[in-house]
Amino acid sequence: MAKLTREEFISALKEMNLLEIKDLVDAMKEEFGVDPSSVAVAAPVAAEAVDEGPKMVTVNLVNAGAAKVNVIKVIKEITGLGLKESKDIADNGGAVKENISVDEANEIKAKLEEAGAEVEVK
Repeated sequence: MAKLTREEFISALKEMNLLEIKDLVDAMKEEFGVDPSSVAVAAPVAAEAVDEGPKMVTVNLVNAGAAKVNVIKVIKEITGLGLKESKDIADNGGAVKENISVDEANEIKAKLEEAGAEVEVK
């Protein structure tokens, strides 16, 4: 069988009805194990995921809340700071951790919120 050019293939598709095209797509799924329609959709989705937002962020403590002792413990655990430095962040707010990945920031935010703090990621 001769190899079809792109133009010849498109021309052949134009001559097919919807049922014939569906059969062709099903045959491609069986032959190659891939749904051709999902490949065309996956490329734009992957491109959108790349431009989602900042790569490096900062976790800021807005308010330590009522359970300040628990928040101080979490800050100490996350940052490796001493008790006094962790207490200062809990008392005054500010950056808990800077220039970290979004995933790490979300983990830290979850830990601090679980301890009762109000946190923002910038």
